[in-house]
Amino acid sequence: MIVLHHLEYSQSFRVLWLLEELGVEYELKKYNRDPETHLAPEEYKKLSPLGTAPVITHNNLALAETSAIVEYILDLYPNPEISPLAHSPNRVQHLFWFHAAQGSMMPLILMEAIFQIIQERTPSILNIVIRPVLAKASQGFIKTRMDKLLEKAEEDLKANDWFGGKVLTTADILLSYPIESASMRGYLSDDYPNTRAWLQRIYNRPAFQSAKDKDGRSSMALPL
Repeated sequence: MIVLHHLEYSQSFRVLWLLEELGVEYELKKYNRDPETHLAPEEYKKLSPLGTAPVITHNNLALAETSAIVEYILDLYPNPEISPLAHSPNRVQHLFWFHAAQGSMMPLILMEAIFQIIQERTPSILNIVIRPVLAKASQGFIKTRMDKLLEKAEEDLKANDWFGGKVLTTADILLSYPIESASMRGYLSDDYPNTRAWLQRIYNRPAFQSAKDKDGRSSMALPL
C-alpha cells in the first residue's frame, strides 16, 4: 500500500488529492511544520535524501518529487481520463501544463517566497538597499513571466474547463498549488476570470473536499 507522508501546507496536498480522485487505498501520515521556521520536522527529513515534501513510501521504496510521485502512482493505477494517452487530442496541452506547473510556475513562486524571507530577516538599515533591488527583480523577472503564464492559462481555459481538455487531469492537480499561491500573492486579478473560475471548480470537486478534510487545513499553500 502507498503511504503518503503529508506535510502541512506543502506540495504533498496535490498527491493527497490525486489519491482521492483515483479512489485507491492508501495510508496517510501527517506531519506539522516547525511553528517558527516553517520547516519540516527532523523525522520527516529522514524519509528521503532531499528532506522535502512530498514523499511517498511503497514497500521498500521511498520516492520524492511531486511529478515523479504522480507518474509512479499512475503507473500503479492507470487512468486514461486523468492522464490522457498518446492518441488523445488533448495530450499535448496536458503535457505542456503538467510540466509548466513544476518547471515554470513553481520556481517563480519559490523565488518570490525567498525574496520575502530575505526582506523579513534583513536588518532594517540594510533593507533600505535590499528592498528596492528585490522589488525591481520581482517586477522585472517574476511578475513578467508569471503574467505570461497566466495569460496563456486564461486563453486555454476559454476553450475547455480544464487544462488537459474537457475533464480534470493531473495537469490541473499539479497547477493547483502554484496558481493558488499566485492568487494569494495578488497575481490572479480580475483580469483572469477563466482562471479564477477554474480555481473555484477545483475547490468544488468532491475529491478535493475530501482531501481538504483529511488535511485539516483551509489552503494548499503555505501562507508566507
